[in-house]
Amino acid sequence: MKASGYTISTDKDRMDLDLIHAFLSQSYWAKGIPKDTVRSAMEHSLCFGIFKENEQVGFARAITDYTTFAYMADVFVLEKERGKGLGKMLISYMLSYPSLQGLRRWTLGTRDAHGLYAHFGFEPADSGREMVKRLFSSYENLPKASEK
Repeated sequence: MKASGYTISTDKDRMDLDLIHAFLSQSYWAKGIPKDTVRSAMEHSLCFGIFKENEQVGFARAITDYTTFAYMADVFVLEKERGKGLGKMLISYMLSYPSLQGLRRWTLGTRDAHGLYAHFGFEPADSGREMVKRLFSSYENLPKASEK
């Protein structure tokens, strides 16, 4: 997809792992995430990158079975590129992506972008039915491989 000088691609070979890791490791939802964890998560997800020419300026991934369910994760646009509608463009592209049509449910987690996602029909989850099992609160508290 191309729009006003920006391209969205799912080509994993174009994704800038260093940039993605640098952003995610400072984010509130993945602070301290190891680079190998980002790499593995990307390998097992459908990834979407926003590019200005050949420079990556945004990212998101869908964790999905391609049939019934998708979880939208790690959505970001670099600060220098915000305010241009790129987040909306990225989410719209993901939701309309051909191999993700016919899903029964999309989910996501956010602390501060409820308005953005509401624009696309997302609403707060039914607190009585949704459940989660948290194994650790942050990547910064993970035991080192040598400590396991």
